[in-house]
Amino acid sequence: MPEIVYPQESGEPIVVDLQDPYWAAFLAWIWPGAGHFYQRRFAKGFLFMICVLSTFFFGLGLGHGRVVYASFKKGDMRWQYICQLGVGAPALPAIVQSMKTKNGNDPYWVLCERFPADYSMPSMAFRTITPENSNGYTGRTLKDGFMAPPAGPIHPEEMDPRTQVQTDTLGRWHYDYKHYFELGTLFTVIAGLLNLLAIYDAFCGPAILTPAQRERLESKHKKRR
Repeated sequence: MPEIVYPQESGEPIVVDLQDPYWAAFLAWIWPGAGHFYQRRFAKGFLFMICVLSTFFFGLGLGHGRVVYASFKKGDMRWQYICQLGVGAPALPAIVQSMKTKNGNDPYWVLCERFPADYSMPSMAFRTITPENSNGYTGRTLKDGFMAPPAGPIHPEEMDPRTQVQTDTLGRWHYDYKHYFELGTLFTVIAGLLNLLAIYDAFCGPAILTPAQRERLESKHKKRR
């Protein structure tokens, strides 16, 4: 169990027990703050947990649960998910949904059904099925799921001539949520990147300036003058 000792100009030195830093870093990734709880650094653990998770779930709410998904389809390479995955467990359902829908299966945790699945009627393709608007439609439907990639093919070049909206699910998400979709994506990406700092802190310990380091910095500053 490595310990880091930070000498102080006065009083006792600061000693930080990192326990097993590899295990602490894993815990810090799987749940923000958990690695610091393991190291008994409770104040930092609560700080990281509150900051990272509140940012992540705020962004997820802005995007109506659809801004976090894992997709590597042609036309929708979701590179943002690599950053979002930094928050650990809260972003892992997207991988489950991606695997479930890989072969055209319906996702888990379905949010709504839209029709038709073959896009033969683009003006109706994104209407959510309700008893009032189904009009007796019995064809196959597209199912939107929580953290699931957009259902159906991605073809940004095709537009509905009536609404001038892309005739695919991803295009409709952007149309429905306007700038909230991009804002939600941004917040969730920032949350993932923030947690990388927490993982580093759990693995390497806090960045505390020791007296010796302060002296070296001051001497460099004097030389520049």
